[in-house]
Amino acid sequence: MEEHVRICHFRNHYELTRKNLMVKNLKRYRKSLERESGRLEAAKCDFFPRTFELPSEYHLFVEEFKRSPGSTWIMKPVARSQGKGIFLFRKLKDIMDWKKDGTRSEEQRDETQVESYVAQRYIENPYLISGRKFDLRVYVLVTSYIPLKAWLYRDGFARFSSTRFSLNSIDDHYVHLTNVAVQKTAPDYDPEKGCKWEIQKLRRYLTAKHGSDTIESLFKEIDNIFVRSLQSVQKVIINDKHCFELYGYDILLDQDLKPWLIEVNASPSLTASSQEDYEMKCRLLEDTLHIVDMEGRLTGREKRVGGFDLMWNDGPVYRDDVNLETLGLSCFPANTHLGCVNDREKQLRHILKPFPGQKKT
Repeated sequence: MEEHVRICHFRNHYELTRKNLMVKNLKRYRKSLERESGRLEAAKCDFFPRTFELPSEYHLFVEEFKRSPGSTWIMKPVARSQGKGIFLFRKLKDIMDWKKDGTRSEEQRDETQVESYVAQRYIENPYLISGRKFDLRVYVLVTSYIPLKAWLYRDGFARFSSTRFSLNSIDDHYVHLTNVAVQKTAPDYDPEKGCKWEIQKLRRYLTAKHGSDTIESLFKEIDNIFVRSLQSVQKVIINDKHCFELYGYDILLDQDLKPWLIEVNASPSLTASSQEDYEMKCRLLEDTLHIVDMEGRLTGREKRVGGFDLMWNDGPVYRDDVNLETLGLSCFPANTHLGCVNDREKQLRHILKPFPGQKKT
């Protein structure tokens, strides 16, 4: 390929974006950290729920399941999206098909094997707003794995369920799954209101309720998730200077304001569900192309391009006004502003066409 050519996937990007491989790499990375740096450092990778791949890890899963009887688990196909094939369960009999396939020998298995799933401990105490569950969709752009160079987008959104949260009905997808593809089929879904908040609105809400220091710490923990997850696959991803990757991270908050990594999407949806969504995704695409820089306009020393902030460049990236002596040795990037873009700045930076199907205002 010529120097200016760019492809939007690293060759084996699925090492991070397939649910089973993501957890496998995170577990391996956590073990290596514990071996090389101790348990305190390894504990910084405790941001994903207890997870097992089925049918291959069925017996390990059963041992864990029996340690906490009555708890809720969630089953997800490893290679599907938009909430397809997901269900919650509390009894082992609900997953007997995977057990049967997992106990057969290799000679007995035919070409139509049972689809691989992950069984994951369900977060039973999600943070609720107006009684409804939500998760965060955040965008991270990686332009290189060797050395690791990652950008964090300031915009994003929270996706809400349309039904008040309850563990009494684990079969109701409208309660437990926040995917827009699921929620837009709900009987009471309002397409004009949608089911999203801009991440700026969410950050303001949380700050007003819990204080700026608490929420600043929360967003630093979310930064930690981005960096650690990318480091977990840095040695296995096939790096190519012609490739880049725009990841869509799904983060869930629990009642203790602990962030959990749910999954990482290699091809995050760019379909707009509202005028605000349309404008944000137009900016996201434009800013992504600016960083990919097929025209060779960037100097390579930029810390901000459009709505992206450089968060890692073969090491943490800090703001120019940060006093490094005051930071702890394990502090992660200070050059991040997730949810901090103001509306006035967005209006000055972009003039966009109206969302398709809506009148121009």
